[in-house]
Amino acid sequence: MKEMFSAIFKNKILMTTLSAWVIAQTLKVTIGVIREKKFDFRWFVGTGGMPSSHAAGAACLATAIGLEYGFSSVYFALAASFAIVVMFDAQGVRRATGRQARILNKITEDIYWQGRIKDGRLRELIGHTPIEVVVGALLGTIIALVFR
Repeated sequence: MKEMFSAIFKNKILMTTLSAWVIAQTLKVTIGVIREKKFDFRWFVGTGGMPSSHAAGAACLATAIGLEYGFSSVYFALAASFAIVVMFDAQGVRRATGRQARILNKITEDIYWQGRIKDGRLRELIGHTPIEVVVGALLGTIIALVFR
């Protein structure tokens, strides 16, 4: 068991990818504190916001694998394909879900104030804007290059 954990922590690509996620989430919290003038722990563990940690992690993984095994390798092809799906989902499907949550929350709020149902809000900050995904992807790529 000890050897397994030791091997995991020696996996440079995994540690670099996890570092990209932590750095992106930390930047997200920092930007949130500056913008909102308050700290909210949900910014660190939640989804959405600038930069996209999904994109940072996926781009870092693909770049690190490309650097290690070559950009013509099957490993890079798999990681790059995975990164494309993750980034598309982060700014497409999940963002649309966030918009729907915002609309449903408004409808629920209107009904609540009319005294018909109890208030229960949905999470609205679920997905990313395209610029949040691009910045996250650039951040992840840079982190992979620096940690190499």
